[in-house]
Amino acid sequence: MLSLLKIRNLALVDELTWEPESGFLSITGETGAGKSVIMGGISLVMGERADKGRIRSGETQCSIEAIFHLSKPQYINAQLEEAGVPPCEENALVIRRIITAGGNRQFINNSPVTLHLLRQIGSGLVDMHHPEAHRSLTSQERQLDLLDAFAENSDALQTYRQAYVAWQTARRAYRELMESEMASERELDFLRHQVQEIESAGFTAEEASELEADWQRARNAGKLRDTAMPMAHMIDGGDDSILSRLRQLVRSSRDLERLDADCAAWLAPLPGIVDELEELSARLQDYTDTLCGDPAELARLEERISTLDTLKRKYGTDFEAIQEHLTECLNRLAAIDNREELMQQQADEERARYADLKIAAAGLSETRRKAAPKLAEDFLTHARQLGFRQSLFDVTITPLSEPGPHGAETVDFLFGPNPGEPLKALRLIASSGELARVMLALKSALAHQDDTPLLIFDEIDANVGGEIARAVGRKMRELGNEHQVISITHFPQVAALANHHYLIAKTLHDGRTVSRLSKVSGEQRVEELMRMLGTGGEAARAHAEGLLEENDKKTD
Repeated sequence: MLSLLKIRNLALVDELTWEPESGFLSITGETGAGKSVIMGGISLVMGERADKGRIRSGETQCSIEAIFHLSKPQYINAQLEEAGVPPCEENALVIRRIITAGGNRQFINNSPVTLHLLRQIGSGLVDMHHPEAHRSLTSQERQLDLLDAFAENSDALQTYRQAYVAWQTARRAYRELMESEMASERELDFLRHQVQEIESAGFTAEEASELEADWQRARNAGKLRDTAMPMAHMIDGGDDSILSRLRQLVRSSRDLERLDADCAAWLAPLPGIVDELEELSARLQDYTDTLCGDPAELARLEERISTLDTLKRKYGTDFEAIQEHLTECLNRLAAIDNREELMQQQADEERARYADLKIAAAGLSETRRKAAPKLAEDFLTHARQLGFRQSLFDVTITPLSEPGPHGAETVDFLFGPNPGEPLKALRLIASSGELARVMLALKSALAHQDDTPLLIFDEIDANVGGEIARAVGRKMRELGNEHQVISITHFPQVAALANHHYLIAKTLHDGRTVSRLSKVSGEQRVEELMRMLGTGGEAARAHAEGLLEENDKKTD
């Protein structure tokens, strides 16, 4: 249930803190008092898009915070975990949105989230209905969802969806292979040309990585040699070289050691230095021997670099990318060259997945066929309590020529509100008042299966009479036993049935209009019902008190 709603600077609401109770709650007030702002705040925490136009005039931002206490948080926690968001602590889900002129931010459990994730989470928290929302009932896809919810066939539905995805994957692969059958000779020639160009170049990963360094060395061979040879001569190139002097130094050190043995410790490094310089001299000599100033070798290296650069421009930014492109070309050629064998394999795979799908579809269809008459029966029970005393209702199931993403059939809800009239599809019912009651009857039939914690009915009792409005209110109160139900209504018959009654009103504060929400009970509730009745005096008071007393008796 929704346990806390905080709104700051949204339209006429400067600051609102609401801790709604469980059960059936009604919100009443004069037109324009701000009831839509309350619903707008809840819509925003459900993920509805927002713009700066909603910010209260004179303010820079508005914020909405909602806390839901969940009896079964496992499903939402799994969604949060997948998105990297902390789970609910003590079953409390905290949602916060901040709307500014520069952009919007949203948080779940104090972690920033995307608007898409917020919508995904919000869809499982709140089911909101308003006068135009009932038109969704005319969608056959929505009707199929309702039938599946009533059938409680989530396992069969999941099995079917997995089988459908597997079949679609195999079918798509087969069609792609069929298309490759028609590959033009031009495509084959182009693929073979690419393979031949890459393979004939004969590059290895080692050559590709060392080619640039080899070319630079060959290009600068003269300068490198002119630098390295004097270094070698300086180290070991005559009587005045570094090594010649060091060797003399070593001989002298040995004389010192004979005369004073204590000198041996700190003279010990000298022979090692000589060895290292002799090795360095040999390396310098070997290095100069490798330096080749052959113009032909330089030209060969330049040609190899040019070839590699050409391959990079055509097929990838580096050697690894070129090799990946080569592999793709070879695989594509293999697929085309071996298409007959592969086509047979893929055709067999598609047939096998389709057979699995048919089995899954049969199981899903069976759950729907069994649930359809029971849903019709339960619906009629509630519909007749809502004024459709001689109505008829049927759930028709029509097989599809080919399985679709939602099953192997479509469903159509047929309704006949008046005796003597034929059943019609819901989409052919024009009256929004009738559709509102149909929706409420369906919600009542699904009360036990629907685990949405909060149901909101925004003036769905519009366009109905007083007696029917009372029946609508009773049905909402019944739903309040299974869910938290909020009703925004102008009917005193509905408001009187609520377990808790809230009044929203406009007042002046510091010279500005603000909306305030307050709970009414006792005398205040009687006065609000009198206002809704549109009359005053003792007769209106007695009527209002009678509504409360009568409704308490009928709903206890």
